[in-house]
Amino acid sequence: MLIRRAAPGDADAIAEVHRRAFAGPTEAELVDALRAGGHVVDALSLLAVVPDHHDRRRVVGHVVCSRATVAERPVLGLGPLGVLPGHQRHGVGTALMHAVVAAADALDEPLIALLGDPAFYGRFGFVTSTDVGIGAPDQRWRAHFQVRTLAAHDPSIAGTFRYAAPFDDLSDPPRSVV
Repeated sequence: MLIRRAAPGDADAIAEVHRRAFAGPTEAELVDALRAGGHVVDALSLLAVVPDHHDRRRVVGHVVCSRATVAERPVLGLGPLGVLPGHQRHGVGTALMHAVVAAADALDEPLIALLGDPAFYGRFGFVTSTDVGIGAPDQRWRAHFQVRTLAAHDPSIAGTFRYAAPFDDLSDPPRSVV
């Protein structure tokens, strides 16, 4: 498996990963809206690719970070993270998480936030957001809203987290981040 940055020509493969991973269009549409609105941090839109039976590279997973804020300070929101059903539980999501956290750290980003299962994301260093003074955008998410501070973290970054605008158009949080 190879982890690489997504390129403009990968949009269809990315949409297919999210449609199949979540059995519906919500996450694929969210990625499209984030990209169209200029919210995606290009260096943090990563693909997992494997050789297919014709020795071509096939996209089997995708993770993306978009620009978000805490008290008007720039931070990252992670999600969606999707893996094709036949490749789930084989380390693809784990590899994507390690790669995106390392890349964000190398870019001197202060933190990454996400909505997800603490049992899964805790192993990547995520903690409940309130542990670092950051409030969830929706208080109903509080137990599952998590933050991973990075080397450039400034402890004065505190307040309510705000995702990029396309997240506001969702009636429910995407399944990829819950």
